[in-house]
Amino acid sequence: MQRPIVSFDTDAHGDWTALLDCGHRQHVRHKPPFVVREWVTTEQGRNGMLGSQLDCVRCDRFEIPEGFAAYKRTPEFDEGSVPDGLRRDHSTKVGVWAKVVVLEGRLRYRVDALNTDIELSQDRVGIVVPEVRHRVEPIGTVRFYVEFYKAP
Repeated sequence: MQRPIVSFDTDAHGDWTALLDCGHRQHVRHKPPFVVREWVTTEQGRNGMLGSQLDCVRCDRFEIPEGFAAYKRTPEFDEGSVPDGLRRDHSTKVGVWAKVVVLEGRLRYRVDALNTDIELSQDRVGIVVPEVRHRVEPIGTVRFYVEFYKAP
């Protein structure tokens, strides 16, 4: 999944990393001849890449960024009280991740952009990637809530 670069920093070894708007960090090394990114070697080059897109494999794997913390939770829903908005395609804001937590029963979780159609249960939590449209559908009797996460 393509994500824009919002800033740069170095890791413990002095290698450059890009912070993406999803909250993940990605190395952007200049190691010719295998990886040629001369732009990363200067401040002007890095500034020129702000807003550019990088492929975030951690978003593709539904990984909440390290250090993100829960800050809000919905009430519990059941098969009769699921808001229409959750049943239709919708998304979270930039940098906002979520977990769909099933307390009882089963819930279908669909994310067309990531070719995902899975059944959530007490044993399987659904991860919501920022800005990615998704929807849920009760499978019989179900109780669940959604918990939201962001950077501290």
